[in-house]
Amino acid sequence: MVIAMFAGMAVFGLLRSAVGLSPSHDGAPEAAYLLMALDMSIGMAAWMRFRGHGWASTLEMCAAMFVPVVPLFPLLWAGVIDAGGLMIAAHVAMFPLMLLAMLRRREEYASC
Repeated sequence: MVIAMFAGMAVFGLLRSAVGLSPSHDGAPEAAYLLMALDMSIGMAAWMRFRGHGWASTLEMCAAMFVPVVPLFPLLWAGVIDAGGLMIAAHVAMFPLMLLAMLRRREEYASC
């Protein structure tokens, strides 16, 4: 799944960059993170659906890309963390959340 996430991030990030629609991580870290999470989610969702996962588990896994920023955006706005800290913290939190989603549906992930 991580490879699919990177593929989505690379493909859609390059396409967006080619048409000049890539926000700066320093200038607009919120938009940059949300677009990157969207890119990773699209790649991961496509791979999961190809592998036979249901919509519920696919959407739960995609949610793991977005959920970490809920508590981090206010910290960014308050100046407690910077754009780099946002990216690092969100990515570090993303993987345990993905693991929790997999453990929640252990039967499905073990059989696909």
